[in-house]
Amino acid sequence: MISRFQAEIATALATLAFGLVIVNGAREFGLGWDSSGPQPGAFPFYCGLLIALASLGTIATTIGRRMGGSAALAGIILDKEQGKRVLSFFVPMLAFVVLSVTLGMYVAMLLYLVFAMRFQGRYGWLPSLATAVGTAAFFYLGLEKFAQVGLLKGPVEAMLGL
Repeated sequence: MISRFQAEIATALATLAFGLVIVNGAREFGLGWDSSGPQPGAFPFYCGLLIALASLGTIATTIGRRMGGSAALAGIILDKEQGKRVLSFFVPMLAFVVLSVTLGMYVAMLLYLVFAMRFQGRYGWLPSLATAVGTAAFFYLGLEKFAQVGLLKGPVEAMLGL
């Protein structure tokens, strides 16, 4: 079970980390002014800085409200059943990312769609396979052939000569 206080602090810490990564990355491109105007890292730096400062403000406000005895922060926002539903969505998406990197985007897309339709959506095998193959073929033709945008490819695509 996750309380609202825990969720707010975790979200603020995640956005704080996100903001600090942006700030750190922007420093590599320069933050000052040169003869043509602001250097490329200035805008991302200040955006990341604002995100980090807002996150720190959220943490301070949340802790202050808890110390003040706010009853709203003690409420449960995610129970065990809801957590299972969130994980049933998150784990396949994580698997999709890992499979995209290791097997290629088209194979991962095909496997994800078959899994999502057959096991989560409870569709039959034929509609699941037809949709997955059709979608992968549509994206291959649309992106690779028409728009000439290459996606991640793995050993299966190389074996098929795609």
